Amino acid sequence: MTERKYVLAIDQGTTSSRTILFNHKGENVSTGQLEHKQIFPHAGWVEHDPLEIWKNVRETVGIALSHAEANHHDIAAIGITNQRETTIIWDRKTGEPVYNAIVWQDARTQEIVDRLAADGGVDRFRPIVGETLSSYASLTKIMWILENVPGVRERAEAGELAFGNPDTWLIWNLTGGTDGGIHVTDVTNASRTMLMDLHTLQWREDICEIAGIPMSLLPEIKSSSEIYGYGRQGGLLPGVPIAGDLGDQQAATFGQACFTPGMAKNTYGTGCFMLMNTGDKPQMSDNGLITTVCYKIGDQKPVYALEGSIAVTGSLIQWLRDNLNLIPTSPDVEPLAASVKDNGGVYFVPAFNGLFAPYWKGDARGAIVGLTRYNTKAHIARAALEATAFQTREVLDAMEADSGVKLGELRVDGGMTANNLLMQFQADILNTPVVLPEVAETTALGAAYAAGIAVGFWNGEQDVIDNWNEAKRWTPQMGDDERNRQLRLWKKAVTRTFDWVDDDVL
Repeated sequence: MTERKYVLAIDQGTTSSRTILFNHKGENVSTGQLEHKQIFPHAGWVEHDPLEIWKNVRETVGIALSHAEANHHDIAAIGITNQRETTIIWDRKTGEPVYNAIVWQDARTQEIVDRLAADGGVDRFRPIVGETLSSYASLTKIMWILENVPGVRERAEAGELAFGNPDTWLIWNLTGGTDGGIHVTDVTNASRTMLMDLHTLQWREDICEIAGIPMSLLPEIKSSSEIYGYGRQGGLLPGVPIAGDLGDQQAATFGQACFTPGMAKNTYGTGCFMLMNTGDKPQMSDNGLITTVCYKIGDQKPVYALEGSIAVTGSLIQWLRDNLNLIPTSPDVEPLAASVKDNGGVYFVPAFNGLFAPYWKGDARGAIVGLTRYNTKAHIARAALEATAFQTREVLDAMEADSGVKLGELRVDGGMTANNLLMQFQADILNTPVVLPEVAETTALGAAYAAGIAVGFWNGEQDVIDNWNEAKRWTPQMGDDERNRQLRLWKKAVTRTFDWVDDDVL
């Protein structure tokens, strides 16, 4: 352990960027957080401004340091976690993005997906990269920018441009940017591009060639826990080692101490992401799940996971707030939903940009079904909350079928865990205990642990296990007949969203 007091974690998420200082006990000492603009140029398109994100990250670092009355001398290491798949391409000499960041939720690339799938089907790369072709991965987002932004392909082929997910963008800027910035990513983020071989942990030149992506665009792949570089001189964190990098869901799995095969966590954020540790060999899914790298510590073997990705959960509550003005603030959804005893027969399938796991239907669209004159906005609010739990149940069913493991408990984190009504319904519909840790910011915490382990601030996974403590537990209270009835109706509702998009539907 070093004499420095804290590890600083930057959590660059879909709706905001946060910086958190953690002490050796894994406790949150101070936080800085700023939201960034959500840009929707067309139906199904979602973008962010990379320069705004970089500006906000710098400001949140300053806020967190100020609140703790700390400076760079107090920081042992920096860990970074980020929204995965979100795609940024920028000019190496100027640092200017060539286009807005195309966000993981964005569905504009379905035509590219169909084009790639025409030769070999949607699973043509799955044995190599662990997932089915969809608009989700970075692969088709890179292709879209190369094909649609004037002059970008020529500049990329000339080696003038760099690609990265937000982790790569931040590390490059933190380490100097145009003045010697380091162009790297880690295995967890690389595994979500559909360009990395899960077995060799290297970029696949053949897939890049098929996609028309110059290899010079791609960052160097590193482990999740090692020193990549140091904070640039003149910044807030000069000389501080940047030593941890994981995609947000893998970081949360690490922060939840899911180090034993069969352990699983679910993060409730903009979307929902359940990961189950499957050990040191990639396990391909037969049930619509993604096979991904879970983490890799230094020179140790990589650890893999099965993942179920749900596109819309927390963002559905934001939609109720911002688009329908159903509630003044997001936390108000719970008392509104609790004002009725059940969903009144209403089911809400939020397939706004298609359905992710386990269906992977890009042509699905959202639906509210079962409405009668009896229903009120409270039933819609309750159905919106319950949609998160139902989608999670479908992912868990797929996970248990793939792994052959019956989950003993589900560790949970993320903003929606503050909603007691949702968490109880989640335990009921899963028929499995749901457990919340004392430190709910497990995404940032996982990145902090990875960075701290790399510099000796923590000794290894055992320190993470020792720091993990249970804060709250929800146990199932619903009867089997009612659970089965609810699940039957949910699945009926889901089928109503299939095949909605055709040639004349946006």
